[in-house]
Amino acid sequence: MSKIALFGASGTIGSRVRREALGRGHQVTAVVRDPRKITEEHPALTVVTGDVLEAASVAAVAEGQDVVVSAVGGGDGPGHQATIKPAAEALVEGLRSLGTDAPRLIAVGGAGSLRTPDGAQVWDADGLPEFVLQIMHAHGDALDFYRTVGDVRWTCLSPAAQIEPGERTGRYRTAVDDLIVGADGQSRISVEDYAVALIDEIEDPRHVGERFTVGD
Repeated sequence: MSKIALFGASGTIGSRVRREALGRGHQVTAVVRDPRKITEEHPALTVVTGDVLEAASVAAVAEGQDVVVSAVGGGDGPGHQATIKPAAEALVEGLRSLGTDAPRLIAVGGAGSLRTPDGAQVWDADGLPEFVLQIMHAHGDALDFYRTVGDVRWTCLSPAAQIEPGERTGRYRTAVDDLIVGADGQSRISVEDYAVALIDEIEDPRHVGERFTVGD
């Protein structure tokens, strides 16, 4: 059993990560801005208020945990560039302040910087809406920052190009920087299977200090 502090625990991805972790016997501290958003009750679930943009708040929540998961960064409209990379910086600063006792960090990333089969990147595709590009590049900036960090154990998990609520199959494929594409030419993963992959990484660390991606 791991002690997991989960920022963004009420969001689309965060809520699935929370349920997957609890279902597999882990202890979860859900860190949210508004605790009223989480109505679930579970003996291994604690709900606290915290701010992922404040290093001191991160440190206070992270102390005594085994893993910090950041599932923030989606659904904030034009504020993404002011949230995603600053959150990464605050998470690292907060964990760094805990020294050698700092828990591991796993951050939900984006698909935009993944390489496509033709050698381009996902965000180079024609016709992407501006707000989608903003999210993609904000995640790309955060990843660039994580890659400069050598004193905090971090992992960034990028989804497939399409991620949405669906079926939990427990099956997925992994890669490092290359977009995973199915036989039909599509790149997709359900939020539920993404959560499975993230908790699998907690239970069996394989990507410390790097980004990886999952797809069906």
